Parts: sequence; structure tokens; C-alpha cells
Amino acid sequence: MKSPWIGGRWQAALTAVAVTVTTTALAVTLGSAPAQAAGGTGVGYLHTSGNKIVDSTGATVRLTGINWFGMETDNKTFHGLWSSNPWRSQLDLMASLGYNTLRVPFSDDAVKPGAVATSVNTYTNPDLAGLSPMQILDKVVDYAGTKGMRVILDRHRPTSAGQTALWYTAAVPESTWINDWKNLAQHYAGNTTVIGADLHNEPHADGTEPNSTGACWGCGDTARDWRLAAERAGNAILGVQPNWLIFVEGVSCPSGGNANAWDNIPDEPCGWWGGNLSKARDFPVRLNVANRLVYSPHEYATSVYRQSWFDDPTYPANMPAIWDRFWGYLHKENIAPIMMGEFGTTLAGNTDKIWLQELMKYTGTGVNGMSFTYWSWNPNSGDTGGIVKDDWTTVDQAKQSILQPYLIPPVGGGGSGTPTPTPTPTSATCGTTYAVTNSWSGGFQAELTVKNNGTASWKNWSVSWSMPSGVSLGSGWNATLTQSGSTFTAKAPSHATTLAPGQSVVVGFTANGPSYPRPVRSHLHVAARSRRPPARVPEAPHVRDIRVRGPEKCEGGRIASAFAMWASARRPTRIR
Repeated sequence: MKSPWIGGRWQAALTAVAVTVTTTALAVTLGSAPAQAAGGTGVGYLHTSGNKIVDSTGATVRLTGINWFGMETDNKTFHGLWSSNPWRSQLDLMASLGYNTLRVPFSDDAVKPGAVATSVNTYTNPDLAGLSPMQILDKVVDYAGTKGMRVILDRHRPTSAGQTALWYTAAVPESTWINDWKNLAQHYAGNTTVIGADLHNEPHADGTEPNSTGACWGCGDTARDWRLAAERAGNAILGVQPNWLIFVEGVSCPSGGNANAWDNIPDEPCGWWGGNLSKARDFPVRLNVANRLVYSPHEYATSVYRQSWFDDPTYPANMPAIWDRFWGYLHKENIAPIMMGEFGTTLAGNTDKIWLQELMKYTGTGVNGMSFTYWSWNPNSGDTGGIVKDDWTTVDQAKQSILQPYLIPPVGGGGSGTPTPTPTPTSATCGTTYAVTNSWSGGFQAELTVKNNGTASWKNWSVSWSMPSGVSLGSGWNATLTQSGSTFTAKAPSHATTLAPGQSVVVGFTANGPSYPRPVRSHLHVAARSRRPPARVPEAPHVRDIRVRGPEKCEGGRIASAFAMWASARRPTRIR
């Protein structure tokens, strides 16, 4: 069945010019080779085995991911597309930091036919101009797949208006919720980058006992029992796409009602919205396809709400028992895997710093630890902030340094592994591509992609290239960039010192000076839509020489330099 979102993609109507620059040989030297982080994101579709997620070969996979939100809001697409950091560069940075999975919140509004994405800076992201929310998601999924990342879709809200206690509303009935999930499953059928469905975000209590109106677990009321609803939706999805994982969050209070201190009824233990799976042992989610269920609790710190346990005099020693009670027992008793779908903090206070450190310890180290997706990539999450700061480029090192030891980078994404003894040096080859991605009067933005095509990992790599006279370095990302005369040098960042075989890194930078110094040698191809003479387009800067360095020499790489520019200048759209 053809998905309602599949159709003709928007085609750019502007004249394009491509300049291909001839190349020079590369000299690459490599250092001692760290071992690959165990597991990665595996191959093929994923399934479960006891408390583990495994790939199609049976190898254990630990998902160590990040949330990139926005598609659930009235913008209906990823936030940060308004920034000066292109969307691909943001995914490059995620992967280089070690995030191997992307959790994508969305609302049913965003997947409706005719939905419109707003606040997209088409000056920075010209390839997104005119695309629908689903078409933008398709591009993100496709590119994430090239980085070795996996994608989990998260139905965050029925509408962009806000979160709801139940999985349905009068305007968005359960039938719409399930049909939208089936359409998504059909849309991504056969695409192993998309691995599953997080059915509904943060079901929670509403009203007070005994007059509860919120989501319960195991109460048997089909209008409120989230466990039964998860079975209905999960089995409908598996009927269309039996290879997907089904991620099921908890509730806040099993009864579906908030505590009432005045009713003389003993109050049950309540946790975070979506974070209470204490009844899942007695009332498990039952799916028609075996080995597809993953429980996905949420966990937060005082920057979201000061729960009573943060003021316990034994804090943080009290926390493991709390996590055990609400969801950790599912992993410890080998009942099912845990994928902590959201957890985050501003790190504004020491309590929160200790919480994050202890929580990460609790999840375990290495490939056998619990999976997770941190909240969030976005700096505009009001109660947690993000991994990147307000420029959508600078990494919050305080948070990243706590998470880093637990991250398992995707194949192609970068990150560092555990060093092993220095091996006998072997020759390797490397590949690079250079592209100008944006330009303006007096400057431009470019990307240099470096790929390890060899069989040994590179440690503390660096790459240098020559720019024409008069060009000065502005800013850079995904590497530490410096300039000496006409030579630009990018060195491996401290958070991703290793480039393993098959991996690549995209070094982005802005530069000031002549926007388009003439290349020494080039082939110019003009494609015009009309009989009018094509607009004159300045040419791309020429990379005269490039060297990738490490202790061992490698020959045979080539630079493939290409530049595409719209003949008609496009200004950024109004953004919020």
C-alpha cells in the first residue's frame, strides 16, 4: 500500500552550477588503533532477547541516543533548522559525539497530508525549502542512516497544542492514533534505519483517587488502561511491520489518579510522567510477535521538579532502590530491555549533577548496559537545556563529559573507544570531499569530509589544506580548527579523537574574504531551466593541498571538490 505521504518531492526551481575541482594525492599517517566500541548499532532490524536488544546476527546492541524535538510543536519540524548550523552538520555533530540513535518526537498534526513545516532557514538549508514535515523527516532519516544511526519515532502529542494524560482526545480518537502509526510503519517498511515506535509520550495521572481520569496500568478500564492500549496499538503496528520494536512508556501513578492527602486512602507510589512501570511485572504488555517489546521509562532531575527523594538525607544512596522499584527491576530480572527514552537536567545545581552521574552509573557500562536517549539535543528545552548551546553548534561540555563514557558511537559517526596495544602498522587509504554549502557578500561556509577507507583506526587525526590568499578562518565545528597563513588545519576534537575504518567526519567552517576565489583548475557545468542566459555564479574556493596526518603514512586518497549554488539568492525565512 502506498503511504499517503509518498509522492513527488519538491524540486528546486533555481539554476544550479556545479564546479568540480581536480584533485591531489593525500598523505595519511595513522597512530595506534583503539578497539571499536562494542555493539555499535548492529546490522539489520533489531529484536530483543531477555533484557538485551540484539541485531539480526544476534549481537548485543546498546542504543545511546539523543532527542531532537520540534516536530511535535506548531513548527511541525525539527527545531534548530532556523539556526546558522545546517541540519546535516547537526547530525554530523551528534554522531561524532557518540550518539548512535535519534529519537524523534512528533504530533499527529505533523503527519497529516498538507501539513506545513515552519521556521526553516532556507538560506542555511536550501535543500529543505518547500518540503513538508514528512519530507524533511525522510531526509533526516536517510542521512542519519548513512552515519550508522538508528531512528525511533515518538508519538509525543495528539496535536501540537500540548501533552495529554491519555493517548487520545475527542479530536484525535484512538483510531486516528493507530492509523497514523500504521501509515508510518508502511512508509518506512524496509528501511532498517527506523527501528521502532514509542507509542505515546508520558501517559500520566489526572484527577484524584477515587475519581481518577488519567492513564492507569492494569486497572482493566479500556478507556484508561495504558497497558491495554499499548497492546492494541503495538499489535496493529506489528501487523503491518513485524520487524519494528515497540517502545512502551510507563505511567505516573498506576491507578491513573494523583495522590489525595485528604481522602484517608493510602497513597500509592507515584513517579515521573511515563516513568512508573512498577506494575509491568504483574501486568505485562502482550504482543503478538515475540521479542519486540522494550520498556521505555522517563527520569528527570530537580530542574524539572523537586521530587521528595531528592531531599532524602541519604541522597543519592537512596536512588538505586527508587529506580529498581519503578523500572530497573525489568532489566535486573531479565524480563525485558530498558530504553530510557528521556532524562535530562540543566545541571544548574550540584544535586542534579550528582543525579546524572549516579543515573548513568546505574545504567551500566559497555554494550550490556541499558539503552537511553538523552533529552535533549535542543538548547530551547526550558527545564533541561540541551547538549548544544543557543548557537546549535557549541557543545555543553559539562553534560557531555558525564554522558561520554556511556556513549557507543555509530559506525561512521566517530567517537573514541578503549585503547588497545599498538598494532603493527598497516597501510590505509583515505577519502575527502570538499563543498561550499553557503555564501554571502564577503564570506562563505564550507565542509570538508574526511573518510577512513582503510582497515586500521586513526588516533588523533588532523587534516590541513591551503586556501587562497585573503581568506581568513571564521568559525568551525566538528574539529578544532586553526589557521597559519594560507593553511587551515583541523584536528580531532577531544570528544572524538578516533576515526575507525569506514567512519567519516564532516569538518564545517565559515571563512571571511573573497566569497569565491577562483579555482586553479575546474570544470564548469551549467544547467538552466529556461532559454534565458544563466546567471553568473562565482566559483568555489580551491583547496590546493590536503594532508591527513597520524603516525603511519597512507597514500592514494583523493579530494573530490564540488560546489552547488542557487543562482537566485535566498534570504532566511522569518523565524521564531
